[in-house]
Amino acid sequence: MPRGLRLGRLLRLIGAKQGQQIGHAARERVRFAMTGRNAGFFPSPGSPAVPGAAPAGNSGKLQGQQPRPCHAPPGHKPQPDRAEDCDVHQQGAGDGQKEMPSRNPSPEIGGSSGASGAIFPVDAPRGLTYVFGRLPVHGAQELTLRGFPLRIKDIIVDQQLIIAAGREKSLFRRHPWIFSGAVASVKGRPKSGQTVDVLGQNGQWLARAAFSPKSQIQGRVWTFDADERVDAEFFLRRIGESAARRRRLETESDALRLVQSESDGLPGLILDRYAGVLVFQLLTAGAEFWRAEIIEALRTLFPDDAILERSDVDVRAKEGLAERIEAVHGEIPELVEIRENGLRLLVDVRSGHKTGFYLDQRDSRLAVGQAAAGAEVLNCFSYTGGFGLAALRGGAKSVTQLDASAPALDLAVRNRDLNGFAPESMTTVCGDAFQILRAWRKEGRTFDLIVLDPPKFVDSKASLTRAARGYKDVNLCAFHLLRPGGRLFTFSCSGLMEDALFQKIVADAALDAGRTGRIVRRLTQASDHPVELAFPEGAYLKGLEIEVE
Repeated sequence: MPRGLRLGRLLRLIGAKQGQQIGHAARERVRFAMTGRNAGFFPSPGSPAVPGAAPAGNSGKLQGQQPRPCHAPPGHKPQPDRAEDCDVHQQGAGDGQKEMPSRNPSPEIGGSSGASGAIFPVDAPRGLTYVFGRLPVHGAQELTLRGFPLRIKDIIVDQQLIIAAGREKSLFRRHPWIFSGAVASVKGRPKSGQTVDVLGQNGQWLARAAFSPKSQIQGRVWTFDADERVDAEFFLRRIGESAARRRRLETESDALRLVQSESDGLPGLILDRYAGVLVFQLLTAGAEFWRAEIIEALRTLFPDDAILERSDVDVRAKEGLAERIEAVHGEIPELVEIRENGLRLLVDVRSGHKTGFYLDQRDSRLAVGQAAAGAEVLNCFSYTGGFGLAALRGGAKSVTQLDASAPALDLAVRNRDLNGFAPESMTTVCGDAFQILRAWRKEGRTFDLIVLDPPKFVDSKASLTRAARGYKDVNLCAFHLLRPGGRLFTFSCSGLMEDALFQKIVADAALDAGRTGRIVRRLTQASDHPVELAFPEGAYLKGLEIEVE
């Protein structure tokens, strides 16, 4: 940060939006100092006044006077033919100048400590009037004019993302992601996860976002409302509104997703509720930055619930974050019993997949149950048996649960017994699904209904081709194992796998197997996993119910 800027340049920056070219009116040398986190060297509110000072406690006002032109220091001779320099100082280590000693440091911005000072950008589009006008909005405690120099207490320079020319279109459409390639510059020194203002090249305010320097998605938008502050109240309000929307859903379950990240206006936050246990994930730097406020909001909104953090996902590494599992509040049981569409299910919230269970497949499990009457069913990648148990409840003759995890299959057996199904109605097979399906094909084994719900094959565009081969291989095996007139329920939970491509892969598998299939229903994530209209990436789960000849 340069030690000083010409007043003319400063005012051209802050007045750029209105086209104000007022810098040449400056004829006298002044200092315009702003204090922030580490720059509390100005006198405290109770310090003795000096000539021209406003009494403490007059928030955002200059008592009895208007801001007057700055006076030159003794001995200074203004030059009538040019504008003089004006030094603008931002105190802080690492700015190429010595950090001033702190007498009365301002509170930290963000996190739990909040901020009492005003926040405004150096290149604010409306100039100094913008500064004065925004003071009450940001809770400024006082504005002090001391004649010479002019000093404004507790005003902290905004951190900003400046968008490259022509790259604002997605923000105009209210898409919440800002890729690093769309960022022309970063102003200030924002910490990872800190809230930044997003501005266009012309100084137009576009959004307020979380900054993530280590991710290709460098900004994730919290709000498109310039008057909406991102603070503890913001998270309390948004989580409460999101949970309230779920109460309007028609679902027979006490296990729901209460917050679905960007689609609920809270990028990086996943919140599931299993009966009386809340399980949340913080997937991004922005969500991590506000962790304490999020936890406090959960305790306020759900005072009787236990709270578990399951931020043990690989995607955190892309944000520069370590994985974490922590019991935040209350006692977390080893297994939580939930109910879903007439079934009782045990969920391992501590170490199970995702937050413990695949809540997004609730509607698809119901669809399988409706199609399973009298059928011999194969549930591949069965996990704890949800699809197979739904089939048994729907009247299936028998169910084979196939998964690579022995503990998951053990829990499937406990779920079978919990629901009173006969032991002989369900068989478990532990092993690699691809190898076992190929072996059964050679043996000539067949089924009436097959469910394919594999794990996520695609984690990047680079892996899409390999994933396509995996999807084709497993669907090819399924077509060979289905009896004529059988049903295939096949899914992809990979967001990068588009619907059209997935259908083509399944169609090619049927062709290679010499089978004909017709899609009788398209399936997607349950209604508690909504998709915000401006965020199509929120639609990640896709499924096909296919009748096979």
